[in-house]
Amino acid sequence: MARLTIDLKQPTAPGWAEYVAERFDEFLIDHANCERKASALAMSFVVRYSDRIRIHPTLIDLAQEELLHFKQVYELMLDRGLLLVPDEKDPYVNNLIGLCRSGREERFLDRLLVASLVESRGAERFRLLHEVLADPALKAFYRDLWACEAKHGNQFTGMALEYFPAETVYDRLDTLAEGEAQILTGLPWRASLH
Repeated sequence: MARLTIDLKQPTAPGWAEYVAERFDEFLIDHANCERKASALAMSFVVRYSDRIRIHPTLIDLAQEELLHFKQVYELMLDRGLLLVPDEKDPYVNNLIGLCRSGREERFLDRLLVASLVESRGAERFRLLHEVLADPALKAFYRDLWACEAKHGNQFTGMALEYFPAETVYDRLDTLAEGEAQILTGLPWRASLH
């Protein structure tokens, strides 16, 4: 079986998880928004690329899973007396999207691979958060999310492989991963997933 993802080129900086754990309520609000947007992104692929029917079942399943994650995070927020807030632009994601090329095929490939990188980064950060959280229920929750996000990263790369040769996919993924590493190191920490 083909390798579906590549290693992230830059690990999250030491101390990030502790920083977030100290601001966990703020992080939860951002996390809920990220899950909601991930669900919407998967469905937007279905609509925008209505001719790419081989990947529609995966995208629909992914959208449903992300929506379930939103519900779970939202319930955690309610338990803590937190409310959703209006979206703020995510500088990490916006900078990554800025790396995407124009042209229908190029943009399709790049958006799938950017989604793979975002999910892979989310998996890494959920693992780090799992390691520092003291509450057993939250530790278990973020352990499970870590596995799901890693799977989603693989799924987006797998969807790219449905329509593009492996060499094209992995070369472009490597280039985008280099850009992702530069973006990551250039951003200040926030109590957010990205």
